[in-house]
Amino acid sequence: TLLNFLLALYSIILFCVFLWIPFVYFYYEEKEDDDGNTCSQVKTALKYTLGFITICVVLLLIGAFVPLDIPNKKNSTEWEKVKLLFEEFGSSHGLTALSFSISSLTVIGMLAAITYTAYGMSALPLNLIKGTTSAAYERLENTEDIEEVEQHLLRIKTKCRDGRPLSLRDRRAVQQLEDRLRTLRRRERHLESIEKSWWTKFCEAIRPLKIVWGVFFIIVALLFTVSLFLSNLDKALHSAGFDSGFIILGTNLTNPLNMLLPVLQTVFPLDYILITTIVMYFIFTSMAGIRNMGIWFFWIRLYKIRRGKTRPQALLFLCMILLLIVLHTSYMIYSLAPQYVMYGSQKYLVQACINWLIFSKLRYSSKKLLKIILFAFLLDQCIVTRTYLFLHKFWFFSAAYYFGNWAFIAVFLIGLVVSCCKGKKSVIEGEVDDDDSDMSDDELSVYYH
Repeated sequence: TLLNFLLALYSIILFCVFLWIPFVYFYYEEKEDDDGNTCSQVKTALKYTLGFITICVVLLLIGAFVPLDIPNKKNSTEWEKVKLLFEEFGSSHGLTALSFSISSLTVIGMLAAITYTAYGMSALPLNLIKGTTSAAYERLENTEDIEEVEQHLLRIKTKCRDGRPLSLRDRRAVQQLEDRLRTLRRRERHLESIEKSWWTKFCEAIRPLKIVWGVFFIIVALLFTVSLFLSNLDKALHSAGFDSGFIILGTNLTNPLNMLLPVLQTVFPLDYILITTIVMYFIFTSMAGIRNMGIWFFWIRLYKIRRGKTRPQALLFLCMILLLIVLHTSYMIYSLAPQYVMYGSQKYLVQACINWLIFSKLRYSSKKLLKIILFAFLLDQCIVTRTYLFLHKFWFFSAAYYFGNWAFIAVFLIGLVVSCCKGKKSVIEGEVDDDDSDMSDDELSVYYH
């Protein structure tokens, strides 16, 4: 029942990533480019969405028809090999195909978590602690910059009072100064609106609470980083190596979360509350990272996330990135608390059988008990959870997650150093850029008031 529930949830994720979100994205793109009828927009969106559906089908076929274990029979014919593929696919009911597709998306989510979540875990707490600059002080500085630019423009334009044309260098300088002046005037309007808004006064009133939250978030971030480091170090020292995906059944180096979650599981629902808190923490820090960095494709900046002015396509990208990061969180929790994810509250079967022998000797014959105890000693391990088996069907994905965890720790530490060295953020950080148009400020007063 639990496995079927997981398969249903993962199927919904595939539907959203490969069908629903791409369709809505291309629909909005077509709506902006062409103001035609709705049917034309839907057809164009479906045409582009077929590419994502094709990728999904390819991933499912690769996962379904590349079996993990194929008996090596030298005298088997090609038809028998093809028949074996179909038999294996039918016996697993598509579980391997879905696992390969979800693992592929999880790797993409890992890259997004390294880029955004790791940086957000360091930037969000320190921004809360340091706060932002005063709107009144920034407005005063901005007014001085406007006066300086206007005086510079006036000095250049006085050169052509006698009718002589400006040189090419002066014309370029005038163009740059006029662009700079437009940006400064937009900043002036934003700063004036923020200075008068009730939201700014409210944020100033809860400033001590933001500092407390910042300290709490940085402590949690350090706790996660230490737990992740100890878990990865345990795999590096005690796992079977790269060919096995650095999988380790059990723990040799304990970490705080790995000790805490099994204890909380004994009191329902404390472990679920902590897991929900961890997931929500990753979501908030990821949103902070995306908010600060924007949405990039390699070195190309696609969209900016700004209050009241974010494009629908950027919001769709934001939803997809968060969905992939949450998907990667299922493996991240395994790295943070492997004992909890693999075994939960189970005890070793050997000890369970010994207790069974003591308290149930009148119910079973000694011969049957001997068989059970011998089986337990031969097995000598607990039954791993469905989630663990689903996430670790392919060793190369596990190896990628292992190296991704080291990259996550490195990006967090780099982001922590950068965030500590940076000064206070501007109160309108990211709200005004040189490539914005004056039309982007039309609804400014409506948003702040």
